[in-house]
Amino acid sequence: MTDNTHSSPPALVEFQNVSVVRDGHRLLDSVSLTIREGEHIAILGPNGAGKSSLIRAITREYYPSAGGAGVVFRFRGRDTWDAFDLRSHLGVVSSDLQHTFTRGISGREVVLSGFFSSIGLFLSHEVTPAMERRTDEILEFLEVAHLADRPMTELSSGEARRFLIGRALVHDPSTLLLDEPTNSLDLAALHTFRKTLRKIAQSGTGIILVTHNLHDIIPEISRVVLMRDGAVQKDGPKADVLTSEAIADLFRVPVRVREEDGYYYATGY
Repeated sequence: MTDNTHSSPPALVEFQNVSVVRDGHRLLDSVSLTIREGEHIAILGPNGAGKSSLIRAITREYYPSAGGAGVVFRFRGRDTWDAFDLRSHLGVVSSDLQHTFTRGISGREVVLSGFFSSIGLFLSHEVTPAMERRTDEILEFLEVAHLADRPMTELSSGEARRFLIGRALVHDPSTLLLDEPTNSLDLAALHTFRKTLRKIAQSGTGIILVTHNLHDIIPEISRVVLMRDGAVQKDGPKADVLTSEAIADLFRVPVRVREEDGYYYATGY
């Protein structure tokens, strides 16, 4: 019998030499990247770096361009996957999703709608007691149970985002992917959000954090990928990647990077 005690977790996403071209524009340029289940990783880069295109490739909204040599495009070891496979293993929270849910439905309904991959609930949806229990657990875990009956239109950006995270967690995915999660958050909301994200990471759920903000990277994240111009510029342990030289080159501004209590900040620009 083979001893797998010390083996690495399986690859959630495996890309080799993946390029994406849309309307004549190269959005991803020979990207090679492997993300394992349960891993805490940040993908950092300026606006237009290709981060959102990478997310769309993972969710199969974008496909690799034909003709690439040695292209590998896999999710959990499979060359093809569908929405059910995806949401069972990867919960996605995007800015687009928040815009979609800016409507007069309650936070609780938002979370329940995750079971049906819908925008709200419909008469055809049969909400089971198990779904109700799971929703209650998530609302308590995210500390938003007291807001559950409030419509999304009356919630702050930070509060609404926690309900969307709850929606993504209903299938108990191994990994949560967040796209620019702190946009529009003030300092108080940012503080609460980072506490929530740390709690999720410490519970055993993997985090893929896609951001242009250095201060979004919570202490639990151990690996950072730098992206620019549709390509991976640097990939490695957080302390090795988040240097003044690397961040200055990435954003093309002179900066000094400092670490404080596990968070990294850029100053001097």
